[in-house]
Amino acid sequence: MRTIAARHTHEEIVKRSRFVATALRLDDPSCASGLVAEVSDPAATHTCWAWRVGAASRVHDAQEPGGTAGRPILAAIDAQGMDHVLVVVVRTFGGIKLGAGGLVRAYGGIAARCLAAAPPLELRPRVRLSLRVPFEDLGGVHACLDRLDAARLREDWTEAGLDLEVEVDVDSVEVLEHALADLTRGRVRRVERPPGPPGAR
Repeated sequence: MRTIAARHTHEEIVKRSRFVATALRLDDPSCASGLVAEVSDPAATHTCWAWRVGAASRVHDAQEPGGTAGRPILAAIDAQGMDHVLVVVVRTFGGIKLGAGGLVRAYGGIAARCLAAAPPLELRPRVRLSLRVPFEDLGGVHACLDRLDAARLREDWTEAGLDLEVEVDVDSVEVLEHALADLTRGRVRRVERPPGPPGAR
Protein backbone atom coordinates (compact mmCIF):
# COMPACT_ATOMS: atom_id res chain seq x y z
CA MET A 1 0.00 0.00 0.00
CA ARG A 2 1.38 3.40 -0.99
CA THR A 3 0.90 6.79 0.61
CA ILE A 4 2.97 9.98 0.73
CA ALA A 5 5.82 10.62 3.14
CA ALA A 6 5.26 14.37 3.39
CA ARG A 7 2.92 17.14 2.34
CA HIS A 8 3.40 18.32 -1.22
CA THR A 9 1.99 21.31 -3.15
CA HIS A 10 1.72 21.84 -6.89
CA GLU A 11 0.41 24.93 -8.72
CA GLU A 12 -0.82 25.48 -12.29
CA ILE A 13 -2.59 28.18 -14.28
CA VAL A 14 -5.35 26.96 -16.60
CA LYS A 15 -6.98 29.66 -18.75
CA ARG A 16 -6.24 32.31 -16.13
CA SER A 17 -7.64 30.23 -13.27
CA ARG A 18 -5.08 29.43 -10.58
CA PHE A 19 -5.17 25.86 -9.27
CA VAL A 20 -3.16 24.92 -6.17
CA ALA A 21 -3.16 21.24 -5.21
CA THR A 22 -1.93 20.01 -1.84
CA ALA A 23 -1.47 16.31 -1.09
CA LEU A 24 -1.44 15.31 2.57
CA ARG A 25 -1.10 12.08 4.55
CA LEU A 26 -4.44 11.15 6.16
CA ASP A 27 -4.63 8.23 8.60
CA ASP A 28 -7.77 9.31 10.48
CA PRO A 29 -10.74 10.48 8.36
CA SER A 30 -12.01 12.59 11.26
CA CYS A 31 -8.95 14.84 10.76
CA ALA A 32 -9.81 15.59 7.11
CA SER A 33 -11.88 18.73 7.73
CA GLY A 34 -9.12 20.27 9.84
CA LEU A 35 -6.50 19.59 7.19
CA VAL A 36 -8.74 21.04 4.47
CA ALA A 37 -9.19 24.21 6.55
CA GLU A 38 -5.43 24.38 7.13
CA VAL A 39 -4.58 24.56 3.42
CA SER A 40 -7.62 26.53 2.23
CA ASP A 41 -7.40 30.08 0.91
CA PRO A 42 -10.29 32.34 2.02
CA ALA A 43 -9.82 34.42 -1.15
CA ALA A 44 -10.19 31.41 -3.46
CA THR A 45 -13.35 30.67 -5.43
CA HIS A 46 -13.52 26.90 -4.80
CA THR A 47 -11.86 24.50 -2.38
CA CYS A 48 -12.43 20.97 -3.68
CA TRP A 49 -11.05 17.78 -2.19
CA ALA A 50 -11.09 14.02 -2.03
CA TRP A 51 -9.59 11.45 0.29
CA ARG A 52 -9.05 7.71 0.42
CA VAL A 53 -8.43 5.71 3.62
CA GLY A 54 -8.75 2.00 2.94
CA ALA A 55 -12.22 1.21 1.66
CA ALA A 56 -13.56 4.61 2.78
CA SER A 57 -13.51 7.70 0.57
CA ARG A 58 -15.17 11.11 0.33
CA VAL A 59 -15.32 13.83 -2.32
CA HIS A 60 -16.39 17.48 -2.31
CA ASP A 61 -17.06 19.70 -5.33
CA ALA A 62 -17.39 23.05 -3.50
CA GLN A 63 -20.04 24.47 -5.85
CA GLU A 64 -18.32 23.32 -9.01
CA PRO A 65 -20.72 21.35 -11.26
CA GLY A 66 -21.39 17.93 -9.75
CA GLY A 67 -18.76 15.32 -10.54
CA THR A 68 -16.26 17.75 -12.09
CA ALA A 69 -13.88 18.23 -9.14
CA GLY A 70 -14.00 15.83 -6.20
CA ARG A 71 -14.47 12.66 -8.26
CA PRO A 72 -11.60 13.43 -10.68
CA ILE A 73 -9.36 14.10 -7.67
CA LEU A 74 -10.33 10.75 -6.14
CA ALA A 75 -9.79 9.06 -9.50
CA ALA A 76 -6.23 10.47 -9.53
CA ILE A 77 -5.61 9.06 -6.04
CA ASP A 78 -6.90 5.63 -7.04
CA ALA A 79 -5.12 5.59 -10.40
CA GLN A 80 -1.77 5.96 -8.61
CA GLY A 81 -2.60 3.26 -6.08
CA MET A 82 -2.47 5.72 -3.20
CA ASP A 83 -4.07 5.23 0.22
CA HIS A 84 -4.26 7.25 3.44
CA VAL A 85 -4.19 10.37 1.28
CA LEU A 86 -6.12 13.64 1.11
CA VAL A 87 -5.79 15.95 -1.90
CA VAL A 88 -7.14 19.49 -1.71
CA VAL A 89 -7.35 21.61 -4.86
CA VAL A 90 -7.98 25.33 -4.40
CA ARG A 91 -9.16 27.25 -7.47
CA THR A 92 -9.15 31.00 -7.92
CA PHE A 93 -11.37 31.83 -10.91
CA GLY A 94 -9.64 33.76 -13.67
CA GLY A 95 -12.66 34.89 -15.65
CA ILE A 96 -12.77 32.16 -18.32
CA LYS A 97 -15.18 29.24 -17.87
CA LEU A 98 -13.61 25.83 -18.47
CA GLY A 99 -16.75 23.77 -19.07
CA ALA A 100 -17.41 20.39 -17.47
CA GLY A 101 -14.74 18.56 -19.45
CA GLY A 102 -12.18 21.25 -18.81
CA LEU A 103 -12.86 21.17 -15.08
CA VAL A 104 -12.51 17.39 -14.93
CA ARG A 105 -9.17 17.59 -16.76
CA ALA A 106 -7.94 20.48 -14.63
CA TYR A 107 -8.84 19.03 -11.22
CA GLY A 108 -7.91 15.46 -12.07
CA GLY A 109 -4.73 16.46 -13.86
CA ILE A 110 -3.31 18.73 -11.19
CA ALA A 111 -4.15 16.18 -8.47
CA ALA A 112 -2.35 13.46 -10.44
CA ARG A 113 0.73 15.60 -11.03
CA CYS A 114 0.82 16.69 -7.38
CA LEU A 115 0.71 13.08 -6.20
CA ALA A 116 3.30 11.97 -8.77
CA ALA A 117 5.76 14.55 -7.43
CA ALA A 118 5.06 13.88 -3.74
CA PRO A 119 7.61 11.71 -1.88
CA PRO A 120 6.15 8.17 -1.76
CA LEU A 121 5.99 5.91 1.26
CA GLU A 122 5.24 2.20 1.25
CA LEU A 123 2.79 1.10 3.94
CA ARG A 124 3.18 -2.45 5.18
CA PRO A 125 0.34 -4.17 7.04
CA ARG A 126 1.00 -4.71 10.74
CA VAL A 127 -0.25 -7.53 12.95
CA ARG A 128 -0.79 -7.50 16.71
CA LEU A 129 0.46 -10.40 18.83
CA SER A 130 0.08 -11.08 22.56
CA LEU A 131 3.02 -12.90 24.16
CA ARG A 132 3.53 -14.39 27.64
CA VAL A 133 7.23 -14.12 28.54
CA PRO A 134 8.86 -15.73 31.63
CA PHE A 135 11.25 -13.54 33.63
CA GLU A 136 14.35 -15.49 32.55
CA ASP A 137 13.66 -14.80 28.86
CA LEU A 138 12.96 -11.07 29.00
CA GLY A 139 16.38 -9.88 27.81
CA GLY A 140 16.54 -12.17 24.81
CA VAL A 141 12.92 -11.53 23.84
CA HIS A 142 13.35 -7.75 23.94
CA ALA A 143 16.46 -8.01 21.76
CA CYS A 144 14.59 -10.21 19.29
CA LEU A 145 11.69 -7.76 19.13
CA ASP A 146 14.10 -4.90 18.46
CA ARG A 147 15.74 -6.77 15.57
CA LEU A 148 12.35 -7.24 13.88
CA ASP A 149 11.17 -3.66 14.53
CA ALA A 150 8.29 -4.86 16.72
CA ALA A 151 6.44 -2.05 18.47
CA ARG A 152 5.53 -2.67 22.11
CA LEU A 153 1.92 -1.60 22.62
CA ARG A 154 1.23 -2.87 26.13
CA GLU A 155 3.11 -4.49 29.02
CA ASP A 156 1.45 -6.20 31.99
CA TRP A 157 3.60 -7.69 34.75
CA THR A 158 2.42 -10.95 36.31
CA GLU A 159 3.80 -13.32 38.94
CA ALA A 160 5.23 -15.50 36.16
CA GLY A 161 6.73 -12.80 33.96
CA LEU A 162 5.47 -10.28 31.43
CA ASP A 163 2.44 -10.23 29.16
CA LEU A 164 3.37 -8.25 26.05
CA GLU A 165 1.24 -6.93 23.22
CA VAL A 166 3.39 -6.15 20.18
CA GLU A 167 2.87 -5.10 16.59
CA VAL A 168 5.01 -6.38 13.71
CA ASP A 169 4.99 -6.37 9.92
CA VAL A 170 2.77 -9.15 8.63
CA ASP A 171 5.76 -10.67 6.82
CA SER A 172 7.68 -10.91 10.10
CA VAL A 173 5.11 -12.85 12.15
CA GLU A 174 6.39 -16.32 11.25
CA VAL A 175 10.03 -15.25 11.58
CA LEU A 176 9.34 -13.82 15.03
CA GLU A 177 7.50 -16.93 16.23
CA HIS A 178 10.29 -19.25 15.06
CA ALA A 179 12.98 -17.00 16.57
CA LEU A 180 11.23 -16.87 19.94
CA ALA A 181 10.67 -20.63 19.96
CA ASP A 182 14.37 -21.27 19.28
CA LEU A 183 15.55 -18.62 21.73
CA THR A 184 13.40 -19.70 24.66
CA ARG A 185 12.88 -23.38 23.87
CA GLY A 186 9.17 -22.78 23.59
CA ARG A 187 8.77 -21.04 26.96
CA VAL A 188 7.30 -17.89 25.33
CA ARG A 189 3.65 -18.52 24.50
CA ARG A 190 1.40 -16.65 22.14
CA VAL A 191 -1.84 -15.64 23.89
CA GLU A 192 -4.94 -15.30 21.75
CA ARG A 193 -6.78 -12.05 22.30
CA PRO A 194 -9.51 -10.21 20.35
CA PRO A 195 -7.84 -8.58 17.35
CA GLY A 196 -7.11 -4.88 17.57
CA PRO A 197 -7.25 -2.44 14.64
CA PRO A 198 -4.58 -3.09 11.99
CA GLY A 199 -1.59 -0.82 12.07
CA ALA A 200 0.50 0.56 9.22
CA ARG A 201 3.87 2.05 8.76
